[in-house]
Amino acid sequence: MTKPNGSLREIWAASTKLGLTSFGGPVAHLAYFKDEYIDRKQWLDDKTYADIIALCQFLPGPASSQVGIAIGMLRGGILGGIVSWLGFTLPSVVILILFAMLYQSFALGDAGFIHSLKIVAAAVVLHALIGLGKKLTPDKTRIGIALAGALVMLLYPSAWVQIMIIIAAGLVGWKLFGEKAETNVQPFAVTLSKKAGVLSLTLLISLLAILPLLARWYDHALLHIFDTFFRVGSLVFGGGHVVLPMLEREVVPNGLLNPDEFLAGYGMAQAVPGPLFTFSSYLGTMIQGLSGALVATIAIFLPSFLLIITALPFLHELRSRPAFQGVLMGVNASVVGILLAAFYNPVLTSSILSGSDFALAAILFALLNIWKVPAWAIVIIGVAGGYVLQLIT
Repeated sequence: MTKPNGSLREIWAASTKLGLTSFGGPVAHLAYFKDEYIDRKQWLDDKTYADIIALCQFLPGPASSQVGIAIGMLRGGILGGIVSWLGFTLPSVVILILFAMLYQSFALGDAGFIHSLKIVAAAVVLHALIGLGKKLTPDKTRIGIALAGALVMLLYPSAWVQIMIIIAAGLVGWKLFGEKAETNVQPFAVTLSKKAGVLSLTLLISLLAILPLLARWYDHALLHIFDTFFRVGSLVFGGGHVVLPMLEREVVPNGLLNPDEFLAGYGMAQAVPGPLFTFSSYLGTMIQGLSGALVATIAIFLPSFLLIITALPFLHELRSRPAFQGVLMGVNASVVGILLAAFYNPVLTSSILSGSDFALAAILFALLNIWKVPAWAIVIIGVAGGYVLQLIT
């Protein structure tokens, strides 16, 4: 693979198909990608695809979206990555913007199905928490890191504390797990230059440093939105579900949204295909209308582009360094603890208000965890179940 060899039209067609049909969360997204990009179109072989997945698991941000961006870049250059992201992301962006408009226009906060969506969110977050826990905390040491992170987060809930937890866990992982990491990795062919990678990383770091200062100096709503969502997109490890606590700490305590509005959108985000990070489109609309949606969506995904451009040229070097893998082992363990804290507050505290709520959440969780019912179907069942409970209680 020496040159990008795909037309933007074919990248758009394939990624839009996936954006309209990829329900079920990040793991399901990767299965959809394999079926379309590898098995059907044979754009990549299985080994290259596995390497890309491994890379994206190491980076902050939405892993499935980053995989799609990386495939688009390998197929059609940087512009191909942009087209791939647009196709995969746009359907859910449109749906969530429309939902936010309906919520505001028709006072949907008082509608019965909104509380049902909160219960759905509780079941889905618990399911994600257990799945992440099995994968990222397989031993007592990493379970301890997760519990410590959860304790600190519950005692001192703020976005900056969350960042400090991640940094501390990375340092612990570097000390404890560096020598246990797998070093037998295969070389990776990529067309992006290391110079482009360095420039991209420089831009990412510069924006992280400059945006908070600009937001402080210029009191403009869209600038504040861009700063907030860019920072979240740059620092959230663990994928879509872990974006919940950081976004909640950024928008709810500041009064931009109330807890009911926040969790209603999060519940609705489970019903749409594509990446969960498009939850930002809903939040941006609720805060500042269509302009807010556009700025929030671009801001939260922009770090993914910059990180992929940065990391692809250095993938082999990064994956062959035990210290780097040790850091990520610690960081991933802390992600489980952060999600555990978020599961209590705001998810449980705002959704489970009665015995019937708990019963419905337990049924939905069982359908997800045992019978493997897809998340989009859980939303439908949860809303219908909520109305049934209203009738019989």
